[in-house]
Amino acid sequence: MKSAHVITELPGGVRVVSERVPAVRSVALGFWIGTGSRTESDEQAGLSHLLEHMLFRGTERYGSEEIDQIFDAMGAELNAGTGKEMTSLYARVLDEHLERAFDVMAQMITAPAIEGLAEEREVVLEEIAMYEDDPQELIFDVLGETIFPDDALGRSTLGRAEVVRATTREQLRAFHRERYFARNIVVAAAGSVEHEQVVEWARAALTAPALGLGAAELAPPLPAQAAGTARFRARDTEQYHVTVGATALARDDDRRFALRVLDSILGGTSSSRLFQAVREQRGLAYAVFSFQSLYRDTGQIGLYVGTRPENLAEVCEVLGGELARIREQPVSAEELARAKDNVKGRIVLALESTGARMDRLGSAVLAGLPILELDETIELIEAVDADAVGALAAELLAPERLCAAAIGPDEEAFRAAIVPLTPALAPAP
Repeated sequence: MKSAHVITELPGGVRVVSERVPAVRSVALGFWIGTGSRTESDEQAGLSHLLEHMLFRGTERYGSEEIDQIFDAMGAELNAGTGKEMTSLYARVLDEHLERAFDVMAQMITAPAIEGLAEEREVVLEEIAMYEDDPQELIFDVLGETIFPDDALGRSTLGRAEVVRATTREQLRAFHRERYFARNIVVAAAGSVEHEQVVEWARAALTAPALGLGAAELAPPLPAQAAGTARFRARDTEQYHVTVGATALARDDDRRFALRVLDSILGGTSSSRLFQAVREQRGLAYAVFSFQSLYRDTGQIGLYVGTRPENLAEVCEVLGGELARIREQPVSAEELARAKDNVKGRIVLALESTGARMDRLGSAVLAGLPILELDETIELIEAVDADAVGALAAELLAPERLCAAAIGPDEEAFRAAIVPLTPALAPAP
C-alpha cells in the first residue's frame, strides 16, 4: 500500500512530515521539539514548561497581543503542551491561512522574545499551585515519583516552583538555544496541505543561524526503578485518591498493541473489569480506571480509584482480586474480541480528526518510530491473542513489581488497606 504520509529531512536536520486528507478545508500544523521534563536536570526542572509558556509572549517580529489577534482573526486554534520527552506548538487553521500561521509559529519557535517573564512566571506558579490543590491530578505525579524515584521521568512536567521563581531571562534564552535546534525539531501537518509547500517554508524559516546548536545528550540512561514501594501525602480530603502501578513497555516494544488491549480489558472502558467490579456492582467509587504511558526506554502501567474512607479497605481488596484474576486466568474469547474492537474503533475515530493525525505524525517522527498505516495497525491489534494479554499481565502486574501512592487523611489506614494488592506493600511489623 502506498504511504499516505511524506517525510523530508532538510539540511541541518529539521524533518517535515505531512499527510494530505481529502475533502477537508482545514490543516492541523504542529512544531515538535525534543525537550520535556525528563530531559531536564534538577536545576532545570520546569524550564521546558516555562519556555513553552514564553513562546506566546511575543517574538522579534510579532508582539504577544498581535499573535492572539492574528489567530483570532483566522478563527483558528493555537495551543502548546509540554510532556515528559516532547514539547509541541500546534494550531488548526483554514488552508487559506496556513502560510500565515506557519510564519508566526516558526517565529515563536526560532525567535521568542522572552519578554514578560515576570508576569508569565506568576502564571506558571499559579498552574503549579492549582495542581497541588487538586489531588485527583496530583496523585499521578506522586505515583511517578514512587515508580521512578531517581529519575526525572518521575517528576511533574510542570517543574518545581523554586526553579521557576529563580530562572532568569538569560538562563531561559540559553535553554532555548540548547533545546530548540534543527535536529531536535519536527514540523508536522495534516489536512488540506501540499507537502512541498511546507518544506519550502521550513527551509526558509528553520535553518541556522535562527536555531541553536543543541546539546550532546538530552535523555540520560534510566537508572534502576522502584518496585514494591508506596508513598502517601496526608490531606484533609473527602476521598482517598489511590494509584497502583509499575514500569511497563518502551514505545517501540512490539507488545504495545497487546498492552492497549490489556488496558481496555482491565479498566479502559465502562465494560472493563475494574469499572464493573468497583463501580457498577458495588458502588464503591465514581472514578476508577486503568492507564498506560510509553516512553523512550520504558513505560508505565497503572490504575486509579477515588473512594471514601469507609470504602477504602473493600476497594483495595476488590482491586487486588481483579489484578490476580487477570494475571492468573485467561481472558475469554468474547472479552478479547470486545477489547480489540474497542481499541480499533478508538483509533479509527481519532484519525477522523486532522489534529489527531498531525499529532500521530509529529510524535512518531520525533521519537524515531515508524508511522504505521491504519490497515497495518488494525492487523497488529487483530493479531493480539489471549496468551499475549495473559503473559503481559503476569509480567507487568506481578505483585512484587507494584508500587502504590495515595492522597488522603490517614496514612496508616492506607498502608493497611493496600496489603491485598501485594505483600511487598504491607506495613512493617
